[in-house]
Amino acid sequence: MLLDPAHTAEVLSGRLPRRDGVVVLSRGEPDVEHWRAATSVGATSVFGLPNDEHALIRVLTAHARDRDGDGGAIAVIGGRGGAGASTLAAALASTSAAHGTRTLLVDGDAFGGGLDLLLGWEDMQGLRWPGLAVEGGRVTAEALHGALPSVNGLSVLAAGHATDHIDARACEAVVDAGRTAGDLVVCDVPRHPGVHSDALLDAADLVVLVVTADIGAVASAQTVAAYVTSRNTNVGLVVRGPSPGGIRGVDVADNLGLPLLATMRPDAGLAQRVERGGIVLGRRSALRVAAEDILATFGRRPRRGRWAA
Repeated sequence: MLLDPAHTAEVLSGRLPRRDGVVVLSRGEPDVEHWRAATSVGATSVFGLPNDEHALIRVLTAHARDRDGDGGAIAVIGGRGGAGASTLAAALASTSAAHGTRTLLVDGDAFGGGLDLLLGWEDMQGLRWPGLAVEGGRVTAEALHGALPSVNGLSVLAAGHATDHIDARACEAVVDAGRTAGDLVVCDVPRHPGVHSDALLDAADLVVLVVTADIGAVASAQTVAAYVTSRNTNVGLVVRGPSPGGIRGVDVADNLGLPLLATMRPDAGLAQRVERGGIVLGRRSALRVAAEDILATFGRRPRRGRWAA
């Protein structure tokens, strides 16, 4: 509930019962009277407009997310370069859309080559990160799906040439928009810490760490796992073969101290399919099986609140 000074006075004079989620607004900087009135009605915040408009938008967006709560966000990050995180993110998004869930795939890795290229959509019309303007820190899912390259319920916000155009506040707004609208948002996150990487990890309901089954990859993943778990405690592991030394998925999980979501054998012919026109997932594709397992686990999370691995 938003109250200006006049309506705050009416609430006080009417001796109405207190309720959660009350915000008092003032024109310009709040003074002592605004704060006194806010305390009397049990307000959680006092915002002076226009200076506090971004803070107000964050509160309204958080309220919408808590109220609707039907959507979700999965972040995918590699334990080292070449682990296959971008490919798994694309597979998760494609599989989700194939099951009838409107899905938004967000490319957070400006140096990854582009998720539109991975899907075979590089020639499709639509916005990429450099062309996306988020006014006032907020955007709607309908506007995103209408502006981005989209096919059969899947839209992708690709990096394009966005070496300096992936903004942390825009990342938050995009994920919030999809979640509020009931979409599944899948984010491909670079493994190097940064403000927009932090924002995508913070916003996720589940973070999937992809690690290949070899000693060097596991050693590298220890550093990435420490970074990821410092941002989000809901982290699960996907281990991708082959394993030259016979390392099992459970061995990697034990080493990293993370729950194992799925193991994945090499997907024969995947590189050739991508070269010929993008990822195509057959019913027996190792990628599709792993994606199905992850989505099934994610679907069992509580309706409200965060999933716990």
